[in-house]
Amino acid sequence: MTDPEYDIVVVGGGVAGLSASVFTARADFETLVLDAGESILRRNAHLENFPGFPAGINARQLLDLLGDQAKAAGVERQTATVTTVTATDDGFTVESEDGDRYESEYVIAATKNETSYLDGVEGVGLLDRGKTFLDTDEHGRTGVDGLYAAGRLAEKPHQAVVCAGHGAEVAVTLLEDDDTPFYHDWVAPTGYFTDRGREVPPGCEEIDGTESRRREDESRAVLRDALAEPHPDEQETHPSLTGE
Repeated sequence: MTDPEYDIVVVGGGVAGLSASVFTARADFETLVLDAGESILRRNAHLENFPGFPAGINARQLLDLLGDQAKAAGVERQTATVTTVTATDDGFTVESEDGDRYESEYVIAATKNETSYLDGVEGVGLLDRGKTFLDTDEHGRTGVDGLYAAGRLAEKPHQAVVCAGHGAEVAVTLLEDDDTPFYHDWVAPTGYFTDRGREVPPGCEEIDGTESRRREDESRAVLRDALAEPHPDEQETHPSLTGE
């Protein structure tokens, strides 16, 4: 058997999926996000409960920024609607409606309530709460080894910050299950660990004042550029209001 093409395929490019992908990619897992472009956040007129934005932020702009962050972390992202996930001896085969196939060791399902693409995976538990959810533990593990669910699909509340946080938690859970030595994502000042006789933990780094200022300047420039003009995309509306 050939090795999987990717370590992880994330199905869904909303806040949960993108957040999960950042953490797995930063831990050097080859991560692919398959995004159908249907994040419910695109219907939001103005997102006001996301930490770090005291006056709120355009929801589509937040998704763009999360996408940029995932790209910077090394995530590959493709526009695709997933139709089938199949368990294999080496992990999973993921197929799109365009006929493309992707092999991966792990899958993180991060769609809103769509589950039909998992119908062929034996052991997947479904919950009917008026909407369909995957049956998971509190960390997003399903009943199938290597298959996780993040965000709304795992019964998390309809809050962007909760789904983003759960995406990160699911990613870290996956890394722990894989026995990957991933500690946390601190960037510490020089000597924070080493001056106390400790090795810099996996997932961390120490940087000096010059590099810290460079990164701060870069972060301000990125946000200035991103937020300088109104977001070009129109707000999406609910399909029931458009006759679709």
